[in-house]
Amino acid sequence: MDKRVLVLRLSSLGDVVLTAPVFRNLKARWPEARLAVMVKPQFAPAIAANPCVDEVIPYRGLRAALRDIRERGITHLLDLHGTWRTFWIRTLSRVPNVSAYRKDALARRLFVLFRWDSPALVKHTLDRYLEALKAWDVPVVHRDLSLGDYSPPQVRPRSSRVLLLQTSFLGDTLLTLPLARRVKEVLPGCRLTVLTRPQTAEVFRSSPWVDEVIEDDKRGRHRGVGGLFSLAQGLRGRFDLALVAHRSFRSALMVWLARVPFRIGFSSSTGWFFFHRTVLFSWAMPELERNLGLLLPLSPGLKAAGADSIYLRGRAEAAKEVDRLLASPRPAEAPLVGLHPGSAWQTKRWLPERFAALARRLMAERGARVVLLGGPEDAELCRRIAADAPGCVDAAGKTTLPQLMELVGRLELLVTNDSGPMHVAAASGVPTLALFGPTTRELGFFPYGEGHRVIEKDLDCRPCGLHGARACPEGHFLCMRLISVSEVFDAASEMLGVGTAAGSRP
Repeated sequence: MDKRVLVLRLSSLGDVVLTAPVFRNLKARWPEARLAVMVKPQFAPAIAANPCVDEVIPYRGLRAALRDIRERGITHLLDLHGTWRTFWIRTLSRVPNVSAYRKDALARRLFVLFRWDSPALVKHTLDRYLEALKAWDVPVVHRDLSLGDYSPPQVRPRSSRVLLLQTSFLGDTLLTLPLARRVKEVLPGCRLTVLTRPQTAEVFRSSPWVDEVIEDDKRGRHRGVGGLFSLAQGLRGRFDLALVAHRSFRSALMVWLARVPFRIGFSSSTGWFFFHRTVLFSWAMPELERNLGLLLPLSPGLKAAGADSIYLRGRAEAAKEVDRLLASPRPAEAPLVGLHPGSAWQTKRWLPERFAALARRLMAERGARVVLLGGPEDAELCRRIAADAPGCVDAAGKTTLPQLMELVGRLELLVTNDSGPMHVAAASGVPTLALFGPTTRELGFFPYGEGHRVIEKDLDCRPCGLHGARACPEGHFLCMRLISVSEVFDAASEMLGVGTAAGSRP
Protein backbone atom coordinates (compact mmCIF):
# COMPACT_ATOMS: atom_id res chain seq x y z
CA MET A 1 0.00 0.00 0.00
CA ASP A 2 1.30 3.46 -0.89
CA LYS A 3 2.04 5.56 2.16
CA ARG A 4 0.33 8.93 2.37
CA VAL A 5 1.55 10.85 5.39
CA LEU A 6 -0.07 13.95 6.89
CA VAL A 7 1.69 16.11 9.50
CA LEU A 8 -0.47 18.46 11.59
CA ARG A 9 1.13 21.68 12.90
CA LEU A 10 -1.45 24.42 13.38
CA SER A 11 0.67 26.87 15.34
CA SER A 12 3.00 29.83 14.72
CA LEU A 13 5.55 30.25 11.95
CA GLY A 14 8.47 29.30 14.20
CA ASP A 15 6.80 26.05 15.25
CA VAL A 16 5.95 25.21 11.65
CA VAL A 17 9.50 25.74 10.44
CA LEU A 18 10.88 23.73 13.37
CA THR A 19 9.17 20.61 11.98
CA ALA A 20 11.47 20.52 8.91
CA PRO A 21 13.80 17.81 10.35
CA VAL A 22 10.71 15.63 10.85
CA PHE A 23 9.88 15.92 7.14
CA ARG A 24 13.46 15.04 6.24
CA ASN A 25 13.46 11.92 8.43
CA LEU A 26 10.12 10.73 7.05
CA LYS A 27 11.38 11.07 3.47
CA ALA A 28 14.64 9.32 4.37
CA ARG A 29 12.66 6.35 5.75
CA TRP A 30 9.95 6.33 3.05
CA PRO A 31 11.30 8.10 -0.05
CA GLU A 32 8.29 7.10 -2.16
CA ALA A 33 5.68 8.26 0.35
CA ARG A 34 3.58 11.32 -0.36
CA LEU A 35 4.03 13.82 2.45
CA ALA A 36 1.40 16.49 3.15
CA VAL A 37 1.48 19.13 5.89
CA MET A 38 -1.57 20.89 7.31
CA VAL A 39 -0.91 24.41 8.64
CA LYS A 40 -2.74 27.68 9.13
CA PRO A 41 -3.34 29.37 5.74
CA GLN A 42 -1.05 32.33 6.44
CA PHE A 43 1.94 30.01 6.98
CA ALA A 44 1.41 27.77 3.94
CA PRO A 45 3.76 29.78 1.66
CA ALA A 46 6.59 29.47 4.18
CA ILE A 47 7.03 25.73 3.64
CA ALA A 48 5.62 25.42 0.11
CA ALA A 49 9.16 25.21 -1.31
CA ASN A 50 10.42 22.64 1.19
CA PRO A 51 11.89 19.82 -0.95
CA CYS A 52 10.53 17.11 1.35
CA VAL A 53 6.92 18.35 1.33
CA ASP A 54 4.70 17.22 -1.56
CA GLU A 55 1.62 19.22 -0.56
CA VAL A 56 0.70 21.96 1.89
CA ILE A 57 -2.94 21.87 3.04
CA PRO A 58 -4.30 25.07 4.61
CA TYR A 59 -6.42 24.38 7.70
CA ARG A 60 -9.94 25.79 7.21
CA GLY A 61 -11.83 24.24 10.09
CA LEU A 62 -12.50 20.77 11.49
CA ARG A 63 -15.07 19.69 8.91
CA ALA A 64 -12.92 20.77 5.96
CA ALA A 65 -9.86 19.10 7.50
CA LEU A 66 -11.66 15.76 7.83
CA ARG A 67 -12.85 16.04 4.23
CA ASP A 68 -9.30 16.82 3.01
CA ILE A 69 -7.92 13.79 4.86
CA ARG A 70 -10.54 11.41 3.45
CA GLU A 71 -10.14 12.71 -0.10
CA ARG A 72 -6.38 12.14 -0.03
CA GLY A 73 -6.55 8.67 1.44
CA ILE A 74 -4.15 9.49 4.27
CA THR A 75 -2.56 6.33 5.75
CA HIS A 76 -0.31 7.90 8.43
CA LEU A 77 -1.20 10.94 10.55
CA LEU A 78 1.43 12.65 12.73
CA ASP A 79 0.05 15.19 15.22
CA LEU A 80 2.75 17.70 16.16
CA HIS A 81 0.32 20.21 17.61
CA GLY A 82 -1.17 18.30 20.54
CA THR A 83 -4.33 20.31 21.25
CA TRP A 84 -7.99 19.34 21.59
CA ARG A 85 -8.51 20.50 18.01
CA THR A 86 -5.93 18.09 16.59
CA PHE A 87 -7.09 15.37 19.00
CA TRP A 88 -10.51 15.46 17.33
CA ILE A 89 -8.94 15.56 13.87
CA ARG A 90 -6.91 12.41 14.47
CA THR A 91 -9.79 10.67 16.27
CA LEU A 92 -12.56 11.42 13.78
CA SER A 93 -10.43 10.97 10.66
CA ARG A 94 -9.97 7.26 11.45
CA VAL A 95 -6.54 7.16 9.83
CA PRO A 96 -5.11 3.66 10.51
CA ASN A 97 -1.64 4.80 11.67
CA VAL A 98 -1.55 7.70 14.12
CA SER A 99 1.24 9.14 16.26
CA ALA A 100 1.30 12.29 18.39
CA TYR A 101 4.06 14.12 20.21
CA ARG A 102 3.99 14.62 23.96
CA LYS A 103 3.42 18.29 24.59
CA ASP A 104 3.54 18.09 28.41
CA ALA A 105 1.34 21.16 28.56
CA LEU A 106 0.53 20.67 32.24
CA ALA A 107 4.21 20.58 33.20
CA ARG A 108 4.77 23.81 31.27
CA ARG A 109 1.88 25.60 32.99
CA LEU A 110 2.96 24.46 36.46
CA PHE A 111 6.46 25.74 35.79
CA VAL A 112 5.18 29.12 34.59
CA LEU A 113 2.71 29.54 37.46
CA PHE A 114 4.61 28.00 40.38
CA ARG A 115 8.16 27.35 39.09
CA TRP A 116 7.58 23.60 39.65
CA ASP A 117 10.34 21.91 37.71
CA SER A 118 9.87 18.66 35.85
CA PRO A 119 12.18 16.26 33.92
CA ALA A 120 9.76 16.65 31.01
CA LEU A 121 10.84 20.27 30.55
CA VAL A 122 14.47 19.36 29.81
CA LYS A 123 13.72 18.20 26.28
CA HIS A 124 13.82 20.59 23.34
CA THR A 125 10.58 20.87 21.36
CA LEU A 126 12.30 19.45 18.30
CA ASP A 127 13.36 16.38 20.29
CA ARG A 128 9.71 15.89 21.27
CA TYR A 129 8.70 16.05 17.61
CA LEU A 130 11.33 13.49 16.62
CA GLU A 131 10.33 11.12 19.44
CA ALA A 132 6.88 10.86 17.86
CA LEU A 133 8.50 9.05 14.89
CA LYS A 134 9.38 6.06 17.09
CA ALA A 135 5.84 4.73 16.84
CA TRP A 136 6.46 4.11 13.13
CA ASP A 137 10.05 2.88 13.52
CA VAL A 138 11.34 5.90 11.63
CA PRO A 139 15.03 6.38 12.58
CA VAL A 140 16.19 9.89 13.42
CA VAL A 141 19.10 10.72 11.13
CA HIS A 142 18.42 14.45 10.74
CA ARG A 143 18.13 16.85 13.67
CA ASP A 144 19.10 20.26 12.35
CA LEU A 145 17.32 22.93 10.38
CA SER A 146 18.98 24.18 7.23
CA LEU A 147 18.62 27.09 4.86
CA GLY A 148 15.83 26.33 2.40
CA ASP A 149 13.53 24.65 4.92
CA TYR A 150 11.28 27.70 4.66
CA SER A 151 10.85 30.72 2.36
CA PRO A 152 9.39 34.10 3.34
CA PRO A 153 7.56 36.17 0.72
CA GLN A 154 9.90 37.79 -1.81
CA VAL A 155 10.42 41.54 -1.92
CA ARG A 156 12.29 43.67 -4.47
CA PRO A 157 13.45 46.88 -2.81
CA ARG A 158 15.96 49.16 -4.43
CA SER A 159 19.27 47.74 -3.22
CA SER A 160 22.31 49.16 -4.98
CA ARG A 161 23.69 50.52 -1.68
CA VAL A 162 23.59 47.92 1.10
CA LEU A 163 24.42 48.33 4.78
CA LEU A 164 25.24 45.21 6.82
CA LEU A 165 25.30 45.54 10.63
CA GLN A 166 27.29 43.17 12.84
CA THR A 167 28.58 44.70 16.07
CA SER A 168 29.05 41.54 18.15
CA PHE A 169 32.08 39.37 19.05
CA LEU A 170 34.74 37.89 16.76
CA GLY A 171 32.95 34.57 16.27
CA ASP A 172 29.71 36.27 15.26
CA THR A 173 31.67 38.56 12.95
CA LEU A 174 33.37 35.70 11.15
CA LEU A 175 30.06 33.90 10.69
CA THR A 176 28.73 37.01 8.93
CA LEU A 177 31.36 36.94 6.16
CA PRO A 178 29.51 34.30 4.07
CA LEU A 179 26.50 36.63 4.16
CA ALA A 180 28.67 39.40 2.71
CA ARG A 181 29.72 37.12 -0.13
CA ARG A 182 26.14 36.09 -0.86
CA VAL A 183 24.99 39.74 -0.86
CA LYS A 184 27.29 40.28 -3.83
CA GLU A 185 25.82 37.23 -5.58
CA VAL A 186 22.16 38.04 -4.92
CA LEU A 187 22.61 41.75 -5.65
CA PRO A 188 25.33 41.91 -8.34
CA GLY A 189 26.92 45.31 -8.71
CA CYS A 190 25.81 46.58 -5.31
CA ARG A 191 28.09 48.50 -2.98
CA LEU A 192 28.34 46.77 0.40
CA THR A 193 29.19 48.71 3.56
CA VAL A 194 29.62 46.97 6.91
CA LEU A 195 29.05 48.62 10.28
CA THR A 196 31.04 46.80 12.95
CA ARG A 197 33.09 47.26 16.15
CA PRO A 198 36.65 48.65 15.94
CA GLN A 199 37.95 45.33 17.34
CA THR A 200 36.57 43.37 14.37
CA ALA A 201 36.83 45.98 11.60
CA GLU A 202 39.96 44.36 10.16
CA VAL A 203 38.04 41.14 9.49
CA PHE A 204 35.76 42.97 7.07
CA ARG A 205 38.51 45.18 5.64
CA SER A 206 40.32 41.99 4.65
CA SER A 207 37.24 40.67 2.84
CA PRO A 208 37.07 40.96 -0.95
CA TRP A 209 33.27 41.27 -0.76
CA VAL A 210 33.17 44.40 1.43
CA ASP A 211 33.57 47.83 -0.18
CA GLU A 212 33.58 49.97 2.96
CA VAL A 213 33.82 49.48 6.72
CA ILE A 214 32.35 51.94 9.24
CA GLU A 215 33.37 51.54 12.88
CA ASP A 216 30.73 51.66 15.60
CA ASP A 217 32.71 52.57 18.70
CA LYS A 218 29.83 51.85 21.05
CA ARG A 219 32.11 51.72 24.09
CA GLY A 220 33.78 55.02 23.16
CA ARG A 221 32.74 57.97 21.00
CA HIS A 222 29.44 56.35 19.95
CA ARG A 223 28.48 55.41 23.49
CA GLY A 224 25.06 56.25 24.86
CA VAL A 225 22.08 57.91 23.24
CA GLY A 226 24.08 60.86 21.93
CA GLY A 227 26.63 58.62 20.23
CA LEU A 228 23.89 56.49 18.70
CA PHE A 229 22.09 59.53 17.23
CA SER A 230 25.36 60.95 15.91
CA LEU A 231 26.31 57.72 14.13
CA ALA A 232 22.80 57.23 12.72
CA GLN A 233 22.76 60.78 11.38
CA GLY A 234 26.00 60.10 9.52
CA LEU A 235 24.37 57.09 7.83
CA ARG A 236 21.29 58.93 6.56
CA GLY A 237 20.75 59.06 2.83
CA ARG A 238 23.60 56.68 2.07
CA PHE A 239 21.81 53.31 1.82
CA ASP A 240 18.82 51.67 0.15
CA LEU A 241 18.80 48.42 2.16
CA ALA A 242 19.94 47.36 5.64
CA LEU A 243 20.62 43.78 6.70
CA VAL A 244 20.86 43.57 10.49
CA ALA A 245 22.72 40.44 11.64
CA HIS A 246 22.96 41.65 15.25
CA ARG A 247 19.78 41.04 17.26
CA SER A 248 20.13 43.95 19.70
CA PHE A 249 17.58 46.72 20.12
CA ARG A 250 20.35 49.25 19.47
CA SER A 251 21.13 47.84 16.02
CA ALA A 252 17.47 47.85 14.98
CA LEU A 253 17.00 51.38 16.27
CA MET A 254 20.17 52.45 14.45
CA VAL A 255 18.89 51.61 10.95
CA TRP A 256 15.51 53.16 11.76
CA LEU A 257 17.11 56.40 12.90
CA ALA A 258 19.30 56.30 9.78
CA ARG A 259 16.09 56.20 7.73
CA VAL A 260 17.25 53.32 5.55
CA PRO A 261 14.30 52.80 3.15
CA PHE A 262 14.15 49.00 3.54
CA ARG A 263 15.30 47.07 6.62
CA ILE A 264 15.57 43.29 7.18
CA GLY A 265 16.36 41.70 10.55
CA PHE A 266 15.62 38.69 12.74
CA SER A 267 12.23 37.94 14.26
CA SER A 268 13.87 37.48 17.68
CA SER A 269 15.45 40.95 17.68
CA THR A 270 14.24 43.08 20.56
CA GLY A 271 13.71 45.83 17.98
CA TRP A 272 11.94 43.65 15.39
CA PHE A 273 9.21 46.29 14.90
CA PHE A 274 11.76 48.62 13.29
CA PHE A 275 12.15 46.21 10.35
CA HIS A 276 10.11 46.01 7.14
CA ARG A 277 10.72 42.23 6.95
CA THR A 278 11.77 39.81 9.66
CA VAL A 279 13.40 36.44 9.14
CA LEU A 280 12.92 33.49 11.46
CA PHE A 281 15.70 33.00 14.02
CA SER A 282 15.93 29.38 15.18
CA TRP A 283 18.51 27.86 17.51
CA ALA A 284 18.17 24.60 15.57
CA MET A 285 19.99 26.16 12.59
CA PRO A 286 23.76 26.82 12.38
CA GLU A 287 24.63 30.47 12.96
CA LEU A 288 26.20 30.82 9.52
CA GLU A 289 22.98 29.68 7.84
CA ARG A 290 20.86 31.83 10.15
CA ASN A 291 22.78 34.84 8.87
CA LEU A 292 22.35 33.79 5.24
CA GLY A 293 18.62 33.66 5.95
CA LEU A 294 18.55 37.46 5.99
CA LEU A 295 18.71 37.24 2.19
CA LEU A 296 15.66 34.96 1.89
CA PRO A 297 13.21 37.87 1.39
CA LEU A 298 15.35 38.89 -1.61
CA SER A 299 16.11 35.36 -2.84
CA PRO A 300 13.57 32.81 -1.48
CA GLY A 301 15.30 29.83 -3.09
CA LEU A 302 18.64 30.56 -1.43
CA LYS A 303 20.39 27.49 0.01
CA ALA A 304 23.68 26.94 1.77
CA ALA A 305 26.50 25.59 -0.38
CA GLY A 306 29.79 23.88 0.40
CA ALA A 307 31.72 27.05 -0.42
CA ASP A 308 29.93 28.88 2.41
CA SER A 309 31.98 26.97 5.00
CA ILE A 310 35.38 28.22 3.73
CA TYR A 311 35.59 31.98 3.46
CA LEU A 312 38.91 33.18 4.92
CA ARG A 313 42.19 33.64 3.10
CA GLY A 314 45.59 34.81 4.33
CA ARG A 315 47.23 38.14 3.53
CA ALA A 316 50.82 38.61 2.34
CA GLU A 317 51.84 41.13 5.04
CA ALA A 318 50.47 38.87 7.79
CA ALA A 319 52.29 35.87 6.34
CA LYS A 320 55.71 37.45 6.96
CA GLU A 321 55.12 37.79 10.70
CA VAL A 322 53.78 34.24 10.93
CA ASP A 323 56.90 33.02 9.12
CA ARG A 324 58.94 34.71 11.83
CA LEU A 325 56.92 33.13 14.64
CA LEU A 326 57.39 29.68 13.13
CA ALA A 327 61.00 30.28 12.10
CA SER A 328 62.53 27.40 14.08
CA PRO A 329 63.02 24.32 11.90
CA ARG A 330 60.76 21.31 12.11
CA PRO A 331 60.58 18.04 10.18
CA ALA A 332 58.57 18.41 7.00
CA GLU A 333 56.21 15.64 8.07
CA ALA A 334 55.53 17.08 11.54
CA PRO A 335 51.88 18.21 11.72
CA LEU A 336 51.29 21.77 12.92
CA VAL A 337 48.59 21.64 15.62
CA GLY A 338 47.06 24.68 17.28
CA LEU A 339 45.61 24.75 20.78
CA HIS A 340 43.36 27.58 21.88
CA PRO A 341 42.76 27.30 25.65
CA GLY A 342 41.14 30.69 26.22
CA SER A 343 37.65 32.17 26.17
CA ALA A 344 35.98 35.34 27.35
CA TRP A 345 33.87 33.10 29.62
CA GLN A 346 35.57 31.10 32.36
CA THR A 347 33.23 28.11 32.13
CA LYS A 348 33.99 27.67 28.41
CA ARG A 349 37.62 26.86 29.21
CA TRP A 350 38.80 23.27 29.34
CA LEU A 351 41.21 22.80 32.24
CA PRO A 352 44.67 24.37 31.55
CA GLU A 353 46.53 21.37 32.94
CA ARG A 354 44.70 19.15 30.45
CA PHE A 355 45.67 21.38 27.55
CA ALA A 356 49.26 21.06 28.74
CA ALA A 357 48.98 17.25 29.00
CA LEU A 358 47.42 17.13 25.53
CA ALA A 359 50.28 19.23 24.12
CA ARG A 360 52.87 16.89 25.64
CA ARG A 361 51.18 13.82 24.17
CA LEU A 362 50.79 15.41 20.73
CA MET A 363 54.48 16.26 20.67
CA ALA A 364 55.69 12.95 22.11
CA GLU A 365 53.34 10.48 20.40
CA ARG A 366 52.41 12.26 17.19
CA GLY A 367 55.60 14.23 16.60
CA ALA A 368 53.46 17.35 16.26
CA ARG A 369 54.56 20.92 16.54
CA VAL A 370 52.11 22.59 18.92
CA VAL A 371 51.24 26.29 18.77
CA LEU A 372 49.33 28.02 21.57
CA LEU A 373 46.92 30.64 20.22
CA GLY A 374 45.11 33.53 21.84
CA GLY A 375 44.85 37.26 22.31
CA PRO A 376 46.58 39.46 24.89
CA GLU A 377 44.00 38.41 27.46
CA ASP A 378 45.14 34.78 27.03
CA ALA A 379 48.87 35.48 27.31
CA GLU A 380 49.27 34.54 30.97
CA LEU A 381 47.16 31.39 30.59
CA CYS A 382 49.20 30.24 27.59
CA ARG A 383 52.48 31.13 29.32
CA ARG A 384 51.62 28.74 32.15
CA ILE A 385 50.61 26.00 29.72
CA ALA A 386 53.81 26.47 27.70
CA ALA A 387 55.88 26.20 30.89
CA ASP A 388 54.17 22.89 31.64
CA ALA A 389 54.62 21.63 28.06
CA PRO A 390 58.16 22.57 26.94
CA GLY A 391 58.56 22.70 23.17
CA CYS A 392 55.29 24.53 22.42
CA VAL A 393 55.33 27.71 20.37
CA ASP A 394 53.54 30.32 22.47
CA ALA A 395 51.93 32.80 20.05
CA ALA A 396 49.28 34.12 22.45
CA GLY A 397 49.14 37.91 22.42
CA LYS A 398 51.85 38.09 19.76
CA THR A 399 49.67 38.33 16.66
CA THR A 400 47.32 40.89 15.20
CA LEU A 401 43.92 39.66 14.03
CA PRO A 402 45.09 39.26 10.38
CA GLN A 403 48.20 37.43 11.61
CA LEU A 404 46.09 35.12 13.78
CA MET A 405 43.92 34.34 10.77
CA GLU A 406 47.03 33.58 8.70
CA LEU A 407 48.53 31.37 11.42
CA VAL A 408 45.33 29.40 11.96
CA GLY A 409 45.05 28.86 8.20
CA ARG A 410 48.36 26.98 8.24
CA LEU A 411 47.33 24.43 10.85
CA GLU A 412 46.64 20.77 10.18
CA LEU A 413 44.34 20.73 13.22
CA LEU A 414 42.98 23.15 15.82
CA VAL A 415 41.85 21.94 19.25
CA THR A 416 39.82 24.71 20.83
CA ASN A 417 37.16 25.78 23.26
CA ASP A 418 33.95 27.30 21.88
CA SER A 419 35.51 30.61 20.81
CA GLY A 420 36.33 32.96 17.94
CA PRO A 421 39.44 31.08 16.68
CA MET A 422 37.23 28.00 16.29
CA HIS A 423 35.32 29.84 13.56
CA VAL A 424 38.55 31.19 12.05
CA ALA A 425 39.78 27.61 11.63
CA ALA A 426 36.52 26.24 10.23
CA ALA A 427 36.28 29.20 7.84
CA SER A 428 39.83 28.50 6.64
CA GLY A 429 39.11 24.84 5.95
CA VAL A 430 41.21 23.67 8.91
CA PRO A 431 39.92 20.50 10.66
CA THR A 432 38.62 21.68 14.03
CA LEU A 433 38.12 19.72 17.24
CA ALA A 434 35.90 21.81 19.54
CA LEU A 435 35.35 21.20 23.25
CA PHE A 436 31.89 22.33 24.35
CA GLY A 437 31.01 22.69 28.02
CA PRO A 438 28.30 25.16 29.07
CA THR A 439 27.20 25.72 25.47
CA THR A 440 25.82 23.09 23.09
CA ARG A 441 25.66 22.41 19.37
CA GLU A 442 21.96 23.27 19.41
CA LEU A 443 22.79 26.95 19.98
CA GLY A 444 24.15 26.97 16.43
CA PHE A 445 27.75 28.08 17.01
CA PHE A 446 29.57 24.79 16.37
CA PRO A 447 32.32 24.66 13.68
CA TYR A 448 30.51 24.82 10.35
CA GLY A 449 31.40 22.53 7.45
CA GLU A 450 32.70 19.03 6.84
CA GLY A 451 35.54 17.35 8.74
CA HIS A 452 35.04 19.00 12.16
CA ARG A 453 34.15 17.40 15.49
CA VAL A 454 32.60 18.47 18.77
CA ILE A 455 33.30 16.72 22.08
CA GLU A 456 30.64 17.36 24.71
CA LYS A 457 28.92 15.56 27.57
CA ASP A 458 25.21 14.86 27.88
CA LEU A 459 24.20 16.63 31.09
CA ASP A 460 20.77 17.93 32.05
CA CYS A 461 22.30 21.25 33.16
CA ARG A 462 23.59 22.03 29.65
CA PRO A 463 23.34 24.62 28.22
CA CYS A 464 23.48 26.93 31.22
CA GLY A 465 23.48 30.05 29.04
CA LEU A 466 24.02 31.42 25.56
CA HIS A 467 27.64 32.35 26.19
CA GLY A 468 28.74 30.49 29.31
CA ALA A 469 29.32 32.07 32.72
CA ARG A 470 32.06 33.23 35.09
CA ALA A 471 31.44 30.20 37.31
CA CYS A 472 29.50 26.95 37.05
CA PRO A 473 25.93 27.57 38.29
CA GLU A 474 25.82 24.02 39.69
CA GLY A 475 29.27 24.25 41.32
CA HIS A 476 30.66 21.03 39.79
CA PHE A 477 31.89 22.08 36.28
CA LEU A 478 31.29 18.52 35.08
CA CYS A 479 30.66 19.66 31.51
CA MET A 480 34.41 20.27 31.14
CA ARG A 481 35.81 17.98 33.85
CA LEU A 482 34.27 14.91 32.21
CA ILE A 483 36.21 15.57 28.97
CA SER A 484 39.43 13.60 29.42
CA VAL A 485 42.86 14.14 27.88
CA SER A 486 42.80 10.64 26.38
CA GLU A 487 39.42 11.29 24.73
CA VAL A 488 40.64 14.51 23.12
CA PHE A 489 44.01 13.01 22.13
CA ASP A 490 42.36 10.01 20.47
CA ALA A 491 40.01 12.25 18.50
CA ALA A 492 42.87 14.54 17.51
CA SER A 493 44.96 11.58 16.38
CA GLU A 494 42.13 10.27 14.21
CA MET A 495 41.64 13.70 12.64
CA LEU A 496 45.34 14.08 11.96
CA GLY A 497 45.33 10.67 10.33
CA VAL A 498 42.66 11.65 7.79
CA GLY A 499 43.06 15.44 7.83
CA THR A 500 44.20 17.42 4.82
CA ALA A 501 47.59 19.08 5.07
CA ALA A 502 47.42 22.83 5.25
CA GLY A 503 49.50 23.27 2.15
CA SER A 504 47.05 21.29 0.01
CA ARG A 505 43.85 23.01 1.11
CA PRO A 506 42.06 25.13 -1.48
